[in-house]
Parts: sequence; C-alpha cells; structure tokens
Amino acid sequence: MNLLIIFLGFLSSIHATGFEVINQWSFLDFEFPDFSSVTQFRPENTVFTGLEVTEDRIFLAMPRLRVGVPATLATIPRKTSPGSSPPLRPYPDWSFHGAGTGNNNCSGLISVYRIRMDSCNRLWVLDSGIMTSIDDFTRVCNPKLLIIDLSTDTVVRQVIFPREVLRPASLLTNIIVDESVQGSCDSAVAYMTDTAAPGIVVYDSQKDQAWRLMHPSMFPDPDFSDYTIDGERFTLMDGIVGLAHSPNLGLIYYQPLATDRIFTVSTADLRKGPLMEGEELPVRLAGRKSSQGLGLTVDARDDTLYFSPLTETSLTSWNPITNHQRSRKKNLCINKVIGMENVNDMVILM
Repeated sequence: MNLLIIFLGFLSSIHATGFEVINQWSFLDFEFPDFSSVTQFRPENTVFTGLEVTEDRIFLAMPRLRVGVPATLATIPRKTSPGSSPPLRPYPDWSFHGAGTGNNNCSGLISVYRIRMDSCNRLWVLDSGIMTSIDDFTRVCNPKLLIIDLSTDTVVRQVIFPREVLRPASLLTNIIVDESVQGSCDSAVAYMTDTAAPGIVVYDSQKDQAWRLMHPSMFPDPDFSDYTIDGERFTLMDGIVGLAHSPNLGLIYYQPLATDRIFTVSTADLRKGPLMEGEELPVRLAGRKSSQGLGLTVDARDDTLYFSPLTETSLTSWNPITNHQRSRKKNLCINKVIGMENVNDMVILM
C-alpha cells in the first residue's frame, strides 16, 4: 500500500513539510448559478472544517462562522491536477444552500462542521442550525442530521433532535458513525459533540432515539484557553470538539479545544442511554499532549491515534497498546483551515 498524506487547504511552508499538495486555495471559489450569488460571497470568511473522501469525490464542510458563505457543503473531484484550485460544487445542489442568500429554509442546510460516510455509501451530514457562530451565534433552525445516498445524491433520512437532548447554546460540530456493534446502514449509532454546551449526543438509528451525556472533562479548561500560532495570540473557550473511534477497542477518544488532554469513554457506556440520577459517565484520561488541538482520528488497522498539537502545527501518532508515540505518515486526508495553522479534520484512507 502506498503511503500518502493529502492536505486540503493553504500551507505556508509546504516544501518544508515534505507533504504532497493535492489541492490548495488562497481563497475558496464556487460554481455560482448567477451573478447575484457572487455579490454576497465573502471568500475571506469561507473556510472548511470537515472532509470526507469517496472514490471520485472529496466532500468539504464549510460552516457559516461569519456572513458571506454561499454553501456549507460542497464537493470537488478527487482526481485533479496536483496543486490545483478547483471551484467547489455545492452539495447536493444549490437548493439546499438558501441560507447563503438570506433564505433560511430549515429543510436545507444552515451550517455544517463535519460529515462522515458509512459503509452503505451514504453521507451523514450534521447541521448545527447556527448562523454566524463567531460573531453573534444566531440560531435559525434546530440542529438536524441528514443522511444522503451518494449513488443518487438524495436525502434518505432526516433526524430532528428532541428538545431534551439540546441546550440553548448547543452547537453540534462533530460526528462518528459506529457500525461495529449493532450493524450498518440504519442500524448504526452516531456520536456527536456539542461544543458550546459541552456534551455528547448519541443517536441510535435502529431505535430512532437520541440522548445526551455529559462529563466535566468535556468542558474547556480556562488554563488552556489562550493560543499562540505563528506569533498570533487569541482566546477560545471551546468544549469537546475532537472525536475519534476505535472499533477494535470499543472506545471513543475525545478532546475539548481548550485542554492539553485526550479522554476516552467506552462506546458500550455511551449506548446504554441517559444516565440515572447520581450516575457518572466512566471517563478515563488517555494522556496529555504538548498543546491544544482539534482533529483526531484512529487507524482501525492497529488502533494508532493521530492528532495534531496546535501550537506545533505537526501531526503526531500514539499507539495505546504499545504506548509508542512519534510523527508518522499514513494514508490520511487532512483538512487545514485557510489562515490558521491547525489540522481540523482527518480521515484514514484504507
């Protein structure tokens, strides 16, 4: 198997990293349907935070952090010229992205941070329902989960989360699709992060039920709320956002943004349902990192965990079985946000 790391985004020192550039943009661009859509486009506000890869397409999620984001989910061809900057094609089509022009239709997509594909060739799209989350955090729709058949590009299932699993400040940002226990397709279980009202939302697609679980480790640590990247200093008090799954070990790894720690919880405990009064979720500390970070992923072949210490702008691996840690290159797709030296999302290519 060839070793390949695909970076998507802007890299200021690509030659120093030794990675191969597959696609890169100074600013993202789209295949616009008409001129009126272009006039509201703010390319400096349009960055991607999530990705998924199929045989012929790369899917990119671009949350509406600020105004001027025309589409929150799009595709590019997987096979393009090295280093090219292909325009993005809104997915499934422009009709799902009216929020970019002020038409906040809740049947469409409002703001998507992460996406995941299952073994049944379907894309699970987690829509936060929040516009301009950085500036004024405007909720225009309740969060929802859309499951899209990639062979037909049509929505085959929509999940509206019940009120009891949400909070006024809920911001659903990441998703894991677990097909290792109950089965695939409509038997899968989804684990989702609530970053602004920290917790994990679990959805059992077989039972069509959702519940919420919380633990102090999911909250941001004020001692790690300040960041310095390439000489720029800023503050972010974000809770749980990084999420990875080890089917072999039956574990979910997670991390708030504002922490130097990675935690684990058993998927069996997450699937049990809501906690009883006085019951605490059995969370364990997996280990400490050199700094804060966002993206996490697990190589299911050997259970190696990949993460990226934010202040070092590096890719690191740790194997919980051998306790071996080092910088390492595998078949990874890594999304690097334009203008920020941090890895937001990673996908293992088998």
